[in-house]
Amino acid sequence: MNVVAGILSRQIGSRRVDTDRIVLNVRESGTGPLMLFFHGITSNSAVFAPLMIRLSDRFTTVAVDQRGHGLSDKPESGYEANDYADDIASLIRTLGRGPAILVGHSLGARNSVTAAVRYPDLVRSVVAIDFTPYIETEALDALESRVNAGSKLFKDLEAVEEYLAGRYPNIPAGAIKIRAESGYQRVEGGLRPLASPAGMAQTAKGLRADLTQTYRDVTRPVLIVRGEQSRLVSAAALAKTSRLRPDLPVVVVPDADHYVNEVSPEITLKAITNFIDA
Repeated sequence: MNVVAGILSRQIGSRRVDTDRIVLNVRESGTGPLMLFFHGITSNSAVFAPLMIRLSDRFTTVAVDQRGHGLSDKPESGYEANDYADDIASLIRTLGRGPAILVGHSLGARNSVTAAVRYPDLVRSVVAIDFTPYIETEALDALESRVNAGSKLFKDLEAVEEYLAGRYPNIPAGAIKIRAESGYQRVEGGLRPLASPAGMAQTAKGLRADLTQTYRDVTRPVLIVRGEQSRLVSAAALAKTSRLRPDLPVVVVPDADHYVNEVSPEITLKAITNFIDA
């Protein structure tokens, strides 16, 4: 049995949810209070499967393919922070299990904090993994360049894995396999990413929007998690964010890069549970 099938078959179901705003594909497991997971740009909900398994004894864990990603709807436009946040609110209302704990990585972190500001009654708390205000222009330039170069045709799954391993050198082989097996679709001539190229280009541009007012306005509890070696969120950006909101707790994960939850799942799990229990 391959890695993804093995993980996702362990009490994780997949379905598409019509929120009356957009149809979103979700993976879900467990019982208890609602905990939603939101991936980074070009990724999909499967990357959170290992964390979902560990948390599903305490929570109803639901990982979401955000708009333009995975098996969710891919509209031609609507890829700003508020668009994603409104999707989150619509999903929570449709599931009828709020308020929800939101766990977001990168793009998902920005969207989760934005949702907490726009819909505080629907959000219990937020774990924001490796995305803050004050990200330097050079880091966003590099991110946008990588995103726009990612829509390639691959001859087979092995080629996808080789590409991803080179692009994400610190992500363990098992997590690379999850990305490869869940994030691509078979087309004529091989495999292409499920993520919409046009949607990704718009999303990458939207990540440049100023986030300082959003962080200034958030009233729900927020945990900020940064990978010590992150090339997106620098130590300086984190320090400025802490000066903006000194009341928000921070965890810096040693030896982890931007992809904290995949590189260091055990530390990420401990950070989440300690924050929630506190």
